[in-house]
Amino acid sequence: MTADAASGARVHVVRFAPAKLNLTLAVVGRREDGYHALHSVMVPLALGDALTVSETPSGATRDSLRVTGLGLSPSPDNLVLRAIAATRAAVAATSRDSTAGPHPLPPPGPPLPPLAARLAKRVPVAAGLGGGSSDAAAAIDAALAAWSATLDPEATAALAASLGSDVPFFLARGAALVTGRGEFVEPLPDIGAEPPAVLLVTPQLALATPGVFKAYAGGERQPDATRATKVSERLAAEMRAGLTGVSLLAQAADLASGNDLMQAAMSIAPGLKGFVTALEALVGRPVCQSGSGPALWALYPTLAEARKAVRLVRLAAADGTLPVIGAGEPFIVATTIAGRQSPPTVQPVHDAAGTIRPRTVHNGSAGRPFSGEPPAELDNSKGGDH
Repeated sequence: MTADAASGARVHVVRFAPAKLNLTLAVVGRREDGYHALHSVMVPLALGDALTVSETPSGATRDSLRVTGLGLSPSPDNLVLRAIAATRAAVAATSRDSTAGPHPLPPPGPPLPPLAARLAKRVPVAAGLGGGSSDAAAAIDAALAAWSATLDPEATAALAASLGSDVPFFLARGAALVTGRGEFVEPLPDIGAEPPAVLLVTPQLALATPGVFKAYAGGERQPDATRATKVSERLAAEMRAGLTGVSLLAQAADLASGNDLMQAAMSIAPGLKGFVTALEALVGRPVCQSGSGPALWALYPTLAEARKAVRLVRLAAADGTLPVIGAGEPFIVATTIAGRQSPPTVQPVHDAAGTIRPRTVHNGSAGRPFSGEPPAELDNSKGGDH
């Protein structure tokens, strides 16, 4: 317990949970455990959720979650609550192990107290942007900070992988090459110079990850089966050597063919193929897919240009130039590829009621502010939360 907690002030922890972008996503095989083996270059975005965690008021017996912003139910199966519970179990297991052996440590202290979490949701759910997985990674980190507890890297990695295929990536807090089903994460250098801006357009489609992988396994693939793998391996090598934003922009056309799941997603989502074609014609740029979709993205040299594209796409969706598919108008936003992040420090709350107030969360070393005010969990079944 921290000194502030010992003095009666509730510990108040804020974590930024960024969305992710799959710059590439190659399916390189099928594993014995039923998951698909991947080769994917992933980057965090400046768009993200804000997670606030504090110890619950006296007398509370269970963890709680309040969600604001984009629609998401705070059900017991929510990844934030699952992550907090799993982190508590992992810490308890570590404490039990520490009492064994030839030189046991003193018995562990009292059970870790329940936590109250508030999630300001800004990342669309089930979109291929990793919102639920990022929330889970943030919850692991926030819970440990709130309890003043630690886990060794191996235990943390195992905990993250148990919660979902994309969760280990978010613990890297920066660009990374992700392989296996998502459990192997190789950090990559940040994109040099000014990183590109991103136009995100996410149709309101119910597109489940397992269904996309099933379509892929059934033969819905690009004509060149090795294309995505080649693009992904080349991009990873260039990022290791030091890739600039200008160089990444020049590869936009290649990146559009660097996702093995795009054809599969279009095969099961009515209208998605026509939507992609119309969007490309509208913005005049290659349009790529993140993860298993339906989030679509295009790169721009500056955030100002991406914001102009947001206005263009919104007008086109409103006047019918861009067909609206799914449940309504798409989620459209401009953001940037983020640099490597470091979490903010723990903040004690001294007010008598222990109210969780909105805070400003700084996006790590990049220093870009993210508002904690509101503007899903993803399916982690076989095939992964990609």
